Amino acid sequence: MGFVSPATDYVEQRLTIDSLCDIDGNCRVIETSCGWAVINVALRAGNGDTLLVTVDGRNQFVKLYGQALITEEGEAIEGDALDDVTVHGVLTHTLNMVSNDRLPVI
Repeated sequence: MGFVSPATDYVEQRLTIDSLCDIDGNCRVIETSCGWAVINVALRAGNGDTLLVTVDGRNQFVKLYGQALITEEGEAIEGDALDDVTVHGVLTHTLNMVSNDRLPVI
């Protein structure tokens, strides 16, 4: 069997996007215009959470406040208009794309 090295006590885990953002089987990573968004489909939405929804055939992020959804433009979706909304999940993390044509990002 051999001698177990004491150095194994100091070995660090490799950092990955999955471990940093707690991505599991309930998460979906989608590409956005400014990077990526991590959506958890199993979380129950709470007041102030950001949700990914489909309204009028268009995906968008909205905030949940009480019984209303507030769009990025500041419009409220509430009442009977919520019947046309499909909620896909709760936004847990956003990853911004970094690009610089002069300096490559490694």
